[in-house]
Amino acid sequence: MIIGKKNFDFHRHVYIMGILNVTPDSFSDGGKFIGEKDAKSQVEKMILEGADIIDVGGESTRPGHVFVDEEEEIRRVVPVITMIKANFDTVVSIDTSKAMVAKAALDAGADMVNDIWGLKKDPEMANVIAAYNVPCCIMHNRPKGGYDDLIIDMVKDLAGSIELAGKAGIKRENIIIDPGIGFAKTREENLKIMGELRVFNHLGYPLLLGTSRKSLIGGTLDLPVHERIEGTLVTTVIGLQSGVAIFRVHDVLENKRAIDMTMAIMKAGE
Repeated sequence: MIIGKKNFDFHRHVYIMGILNVTPDSFSDGGKFIGEKDAKSQVEKMILEGADIIDVGGESTRPGHVFVDEEEEIRRVVPVITMIKANFDTVVSIDTSKAMVAKAALDAGADMVNDIWGLKKDPEMANVIAAYNVPCCIMHNRPKGGYDDLIIDMVKDLAGSIELAGKAGIKRENIIIDPGIGFAKTREENLKIMGELRVFNHLGYPLLLGTSRKSLIGGTLDLPVHERIEGTLVTTVIGLQSGVAIFRVHDVLENKRAIDMTMAIMKAGE
């Protein structure tokens, strides 16, 4: 898959997506990187630690988050994307579910779209992605939980999003999928998904995993947000063993080391 100017070989390598939240209320790092100087420093740090993609988000998606309109979200993300592209040779993803924001971000230099609503919230999102011919990450999500059969229902939901992508003209080779850990799912359901990640490989698309510091870990270990690195690393290792291609994380260095060590063990057994 070509993202921006770089070739991502998901058959031979795994990649890290570093999270850059330019929001005042994100669950883990809200308000830390709103200023351009702080954002630039964090991007530089993540790239040095091994991030292959920088995922820029201008609206928190934590439970109880405050809704942000298109204009405010654009005001937050576009200057940051412009800054990153002017200073770093890296791939930039825009984390949004709003077509207008995605368009503004792509015009500013973003290379892909990461939509936590799987193209289902804004009916124009798929059309924007198709028009710009860029990769997208389609995440599983629902307005509320409640499943007859968790994994089967998730696969059906994702298939629906993939169908929307195809109808809009998004190329098959431009699609990445994300099981949506922490979205419209209970802790027990998230644990079950982690144990059955391999199922999603059968859809035939690269798999992205985003578990970093989430309530799945906090609830299981009874730990606050900034004490969830070890739990995150366990999910990263399990994800790697299950065929995950991209890991979306806050703590790049620690996850990179866990990935490198796990890969070394896996390759030694071949």
